[in-house]
Amino acid sequence: MKKIFRIYLLPVLMVLTVSSCKKSFEDLTKNNNVPNSVPASLLFTGVLNNMVDLPDGQSEIYDQYYIYNYNYYGNNTYDFGSGTDYYTTLKNVVIMENQAAASGGAAVNPYEALGKFFRAYFFSKMSLERGDIPMTQALQGLSNLTPKYDTQKAVMTQSLAWLESANADLTQLIANPSTGGSGLGATLGGDIFYNNSLVEWQKAVNALHIRLLLQLSKKATSDPDMNIPAQFAAMVGNPTKYPMMSSSADNLQYVFISPTNYYPQNPDNFGQNGSRQNSSQTYISLLTSLQDPRVYVTAEPARYNVDVLKQSPTAFSSFIGADPGLDLGTMYNNAGLQKYSFINRKHYYSTYTGEPSIQIGYPELMFNIAEGINRGWATGVNAETYYVAGIQASMAYYNVPTTGVFTAYFYRPGSTTGVQDNSNYDTYTITTNWTNYYSQAGVKYVAGATGLTEILQQKYLALFRHSGLESYFTYRRTLVPNFTTGPGTDNGQRIAMRFQYPSTERSANTANYLAALASQYGGNDDINAIMWILK
Repeated sequence: MKKIFRIYLLPVLMVLTVSSCKKSFEDLTKNNNVPNSVPASLLFTGVLNNMVDLPDGQSEIYDQYYIYNYNYYGNNTYDFGSGTDYYTTLKNVVIMENQAAASGGAAVNPYEALGKFFRAYFFSKMSLERGDIPMTQALQGLSNLTPKYDTQKAVMTQSLAWLESANADLTQLIANPSTGGSGLGATLGGDIFYNNSLVEWQKAVNALHIRLLLQLSKKATSDPDMNIPAQFAAMVGNPTKYPMMSSSADNLQYVFISPTNYYPQNPDNFGQNGSRQNSSQTYISLLTSLQDPRVYVTAEPARYNVDVLKQSPTAFSSFIGADPGLDLGTMYNNAGLQKYSFINRKHYYSTYTGEPSIQIGYPELMFNIAEGINRGWATGVNAETYYVAGIQASMAYYNVPTTGVFTAYFYRPGSTTGVQDNSNYDTYTITTNWTNYYSQAGVKYVAGATGLTEILQQKYLALFRHSGLESYFTYRRTLVPNFTTGPGTDNGQRIAMRFQYPSTERSANTANYLAALASQYGGNDDINAIMWILK
């Protein structure tokens, strides 16, 4: 019996051992410290965070808003490297859509609709930076590691089509939420911008659509098959089909929260960074030439003008921006002598939450619509109405009344108790009068080329510290406002026209990379070459 027992037991033990080994191997291939299935809502939150362009980055340098005066921390050159790579984020968009479908989302659901928005946002942005990019064959994983490049025209055409489709899907979902299916994939979640409101997201979708149409302004007549004016007119003329932002409450903006998510400039880093950068002449001189009260909120007077030259701290002539083209050594010396305006310490450094960072906003939309009308893309609408709305919305963002008074705060030299202490600020009552401001020749809207310049200048002022490279893209397209160059900007004293492709394309997708360069830029990854959208 003992022998028989051993004979029958051995196969059983072998089966248990094999099963145990197999189970152990499967367990070892799983990382129990990370989720094996991420819900669509969490992926959505991650994508939103990845799309944000925060202030105090290199984009502000390229926009000529705020520039370095000390080369240890950075410089103001236009020696562009590679543009931003959003392909990993786009892969997460695909996973988000798949997860939504797998967890109850119908063919049309909130994540699917906003997935189209993200595709348009990220692909168009990469194309605006570089030119032709992989799109149609991208995001296929191991099945295609060497995707071919789509032309910039194809990328922009597809981006506009995605936005058109996203608007239609959102209209359907808003009218009948049950259309989205059932379960977790049918209801939007994880929204850090609009608290899961599809109504608000639809307005952002259409604002991006208008933005991209304006980016294509040079193709309005040279590429009639794109129907740029017709698309613009259809959107502006039918607000029922294409709901638009109606106030700054509709802004797609990133709100900073203390103590988990600080504004990049805050009391903790004021001592380290507060004097390493100063305002740019491009921005400050435009404000002061228009006697614009926003300068009192965003900047401070140059102390040299106030303390040495004895000018009034509220005189527009006391606000001085540094020329971005200056050699950094010269700029550093001048900054040490307090000859430049620094960013307003009260507004930007005195709290941990600063101001919301606008990604796509109502003021920009107003100026974009005004520009399209000025260009003759739509009839029966008044460019001046949108232009005025944009200016007033921008001023309201800074709590500057159209007509009334507000208080300006300027940090007092020699203060030792920090930017949070209100006793360290000199205060001044500023009086504003909209009629006087708007009656100026450089502000009052007129039709034609002069009016177009006015629209673009006011758009530039409204986008200060917001929307990433949008002001650079607008300058590159229109040459408004005037960006200055010199030894400090390098690149042969030129504003670069494009970013290079990521280095990984040169090594991992060589044939397609070289073909794209040959078809666009004479075989060179040249930052001064002119891409299709600018021709």
